[in-house]
Amino acid sequence: MHTITRLSADTFRDSVKGLADLLAGTVADGGSVGFLAPFDQGAAAAWWRGRQAAVDDGSLTMWAAHGPGGLTGTVGLARGAMPAGRRRAEIVKLMVHPDARGQGLGRALLATAEEAAVRAGLTLLHLDTEAGTPAERLYLTAGWTRYGIVPGYANNPAGVPKDCSFFFKRLG
Repeated sequence: MHTITRLSADTFRDSVKGLADLLAGTVADGGSVGFLAPFDQGAAAAWWRGRQAAVDDGSLTMWAAHGPGGLTGTVGLARGAMPAGRRRAEIVKLMVHPDARGQGLGRALLATAEEAAVRAGLTLLHLDTEAGTPAERLYLTAGWTRYGIVPGYANNPAGVPKDCSFFFKRLG
């Protein structure tokens, strides 16, 4: 059983170690989330600490899933800074610990962020993910629309360019 909670500024700060463990583990497992291997827990913690100001000012909302063994997943909702773009946001860093995959946690995290976006009055979400992965299948089956694939857009942790799929979802 996993419990998903929104991270306040204080609980985000207190969760950096668990978030860093999840991020470093995701990269070590081959997850294409923007980082190159080797990527250790210290570098991951520094990256998460760099997000604190965005959590503090509300431009980034983060949720964490906790299971019996600790933090098992996360998802973020990043709002745009420009006034004309305040109706949309980006889904960022949806990650599930390898031991917790295949249990519907990714889908639950995504639904949590989508529901919060609706409550916040957002009308459009977007994201990108590596093509041909379980993450891509999640978005396709969760009602997201793929609007393109860019060849070699992002590097996997080994530095190999991979195609990325870009998605959007209208809300409300």
